[in-house]
Amino acid sequence: MHPPNSVRWWLVLPAIGITLLSLLFIILLLNTPRGLWSQSFQEPLIPTSVAGPLPTKTPFPRTKEVLLTPRFALVPQVTPEAYTLRWRMGVGVAEFNPLLFAWPANRPGWYLNWGVDLNNDATRKMYTGALYLEPPASTALGMSFAPMIRVKDDKIKIPLQTIRELAAAHPGHLWLIGNEPDVRWQDNTKPEVYAVAYHDLYTTIKTADPSAQVAIGGISQVTPLRLRYLERILDHYQRMYGTMIPVDVWNIHTFVLREEENSWGVGLPPGFDDVATGQLWEVADHDNLRLIENQIRLMRRWLADRGERQKPLIISEYGILMPADYGFPPERVAIFMRGSFDLFYRLRDPNVGYSADEERLVQRWVWFGTRFPLYPTGDLFSDKGTPTYLMEEMATYLEPATAP
Repeated sequence: MHPPNSVRWWLVLPAIGITLLSLLFIILLLNTPRGLWSQSFQEPLIPTSVAGPLPTKTPFPRTKEVLLTPRFALVPQVTPEAYTLRWRMGVGVAEFNPLLFAWPANRPGWYLNWGVDLNNDATRKMYTGALYLEPPASTALGMSFAPMIRVKDDKIKIPLQTIRELAAAHPGHLWLIGNEPDVRWQDNTKPEVYAVAYHDLYTTIKTADPSAQVAIGGISQVTPLRLRYLERILDHYQRMYGTMIPVDVWNIHTFVLREEENSWGVGLPPGFDDVATGQLWEVADHDNLRLIENQIRLMRRWLADRGERQKPLIISEYGILMPADYGFPPERVAIFMRGSFDLFYRLRDPNVGYSADEERLVQRWVWFGTRFPLYPTGDLFSDKGTPTYLMEEMATYLEPATAP
């Protein structure tokens, strides 16, 4: 006996609805930006209770093409010589490809994109043949590229064979091993695991290209707690391999964020379950240059105590993450940005400085960033790819006639 047609339709319609919803979910999932965007939208860096909820902003779609020619007409630039101001000043390109933007003639001399290629898709899908470490020389961008290998959630994210091929094919690069391994919503890697991963990557890169330089992953900020994280890396490396960890370039970030469990800021490092709090900085401290100077001096003293004074120190990420309506409008950010450039360039110490660079404490730095929807306060470019007020301020600072 069969049910009447009306009953059959009531049985079929829910199944059709569920099928359509499933298809819609799959389509949305396939078209949702991955990697940097999706992961970053879960970061509790900013306290939402200070001045109401954070402003919402839909992520703009990332280009899927690998641009090998600039999207905008650019004034040609040469790659700067070492120790010049342009060589020191860098920028983080969150969309991976610097050719998306209308760079002014006075632009930073280097960049990173938290990966090893221009559009990130090739790395994630392991299309080794499609990897481009940097734009071809014909673009005359004049910005050198520092590839980064993520060591995320206790795992090296790119096969060693791929790294070996890239290093051999592109000699002379500065390679960064990881990004904020001390932060649970960034690379989230325990110190002992990181030490082993660093050993494997350092050995792979140096074997393929002895001219390469290798930088340790930048901790999010220099505090006693974060230095304990670094010390555990060094101790484990010494136990495993019987020697001091070989670092060509030391690397830090200099954010001013809170260290507390279940709070805003950078939280507590993985592997430190016995710790409840660290530095309890407030939102108003976020652009305090004195606190940033203290971080740099603390790091340089730490290096000198371990016989690492005569190594370059870079800041591979820093800037302003707090929104404008938390008290950080463009004018205040510009003051901070110019002040940080002055600080990094002029800061010297005859006791702990790098002798090859006139005893300076910092050799190079990277501003965050070109543009990033979750933290747009420091954006150098608009959604259209044109310079913002901050990019204009940076270009003015880089004017040959006015540069320090």
